[in-house]
Amino acid sequence: MRIISRLLIAIVLCALPLVAGKDKPLSDSELAEITARGRFLAEYDNASWHATDAVLALKPVSGSVQKYIAKKTDAGWVVDFGRFNEAGDAFLIVYEATQGASPQQFTVKTYDPPLKDAGYFYLAAKAIALSLQDFRRENRPYNTYVLPLDSGQMYIYIVPAQTVNGVFPLGGDERYLVSADGSKIIEARRLHAAIIEFTNSAPGARQPVSGFHTHVLTDVPEDTDVLYVLLRKPPLPEFIATKSHMYEVETDGSIKCVK
Repeated sequence: MRIISRLLIAIVLCALPLVAGKDKPLSDSELAEITARGRFLAEYDNASWHATDAVLALKPVSGSVQKYIAKKTDAGWVVDFGRFNEAGDAFLIVYEATQGASPQQFTVKTYDPPLKDAGYFYLAAKAIALSLQDFRRENRPYNTYVLPLDSGQMYIYIVPAQTVNGVFPLGGDERYLVSADGSKIIEARRLHAAIIEFTNSAPGARQPVSGFHTHVLTDVPEDTDVLYVLLRKPPLPEFIATKSHMYEVETDGSIKCVK
């Protein structure tokens, strides 16, 4: 990850091609939609993290859990842990973690025998499995996220997982639009190419004030750019240079076009 100062950002802004102004930047409403999806992903990540900690404290039997799926409800997040049944026509819920009074607090219910689900969690698990089959992955762990849409379809995100404390990966991710029944990929959208990583500065070193990366696959900020900014510590804004414009993702996930 290249970390640059605001002075260098200004130089980059001035160096953008003059023809860039011919293409309109995204509207405020379009940027707000990207922000909303990115914030959802960050909440999903946080819920999955704390729910997993709560389940691991119960020392689950090896092989009993193969997938986890989080769902946002009016009362908070619910994260179900389980596996497909042998017939592949249901998702067997072994543990269900429910958010408590805070985003960090989860209580876990154990199902023995497992609870058979043929509804949301089964369809989401199918959509994840289908997307992972198609995804071109590197030899590293990945996180998956499910964003249900008003149409009944689902966005499935596959994103490189953080493996080292203080090192935050960006890139090598993909978003799939999957049918409501979880059986068909409607669209595959590669969000970033190579994986780059931001590392916290060593003690005593000059602290960066912002991050910067370029987009070569798309001409807009992506949902996972917002996720990256919201997860990164310490919090820093991120500048994104596209073919036509420069965008800034603020530390609260909001986005503005700066060029």
